[in-house]
Amino acid sequence: MSKLTAGLALVAFALALATRAEEPPLDNPKIDVAGFLRDSREAALLREERRLSEAEFLALARQPGTVVLDARSRDKFAELHLRGAVSLPFTDFTAESLRATIPDPAAPVLIYCNNNFAGAEGPFPTKVAPAALNLSTFTALHSYGYRNVYELGPLIEIDRTRLELAGAAAPGLAAR
Repeated sequence: MSKLTAGLALVAFALALATRAEEPPLDNPKIDVAGFLRDSREAALLREERRLSEAEFLALARQPGTVVLDARSRDKFAELHLRGAVSLPFTDFTAESLRATIPDPAAPVLIYCNNNFAGAEGPFPTKVAPAALNLSTFTALHSYGYRNVYELGPLIEIDRTRLELAGAAAPGLAAR
């Protein structure tokens, strides 16, 4: 792209923005930034008290009524997950899907994500730290009224974890 073309494109964009400023706002009642930020702040404060060590996570996972939720894609879940976890991809979170998966909003819910595991980049590809799925999942569950959420805290080497793994890649990991 030549400098002239780039300059003309920039001018056209600036004019479009100026014209848009004169139009009514692009309201959408299904998107609430202020509510998202409020819920994120509340969830962040609660989250600091709810991060668990591997041993704490394992002990709570064994308690009756506890739900271990895997919010990664169904493909990644099928490849490798914590035994006993239920799959509900983050992109599928709705009030209905969450109530079907976790009927009791007071039940303990344990979450984990890609960034909790090292040594298995295929099933657990690392996300940039501010986009770790734990953060989005914790906040979304909080927004939907789940207040008994706990998060696996540490980064765990996949070949050293005491958490039991299941899925298509689990036998290959056990052979290492």
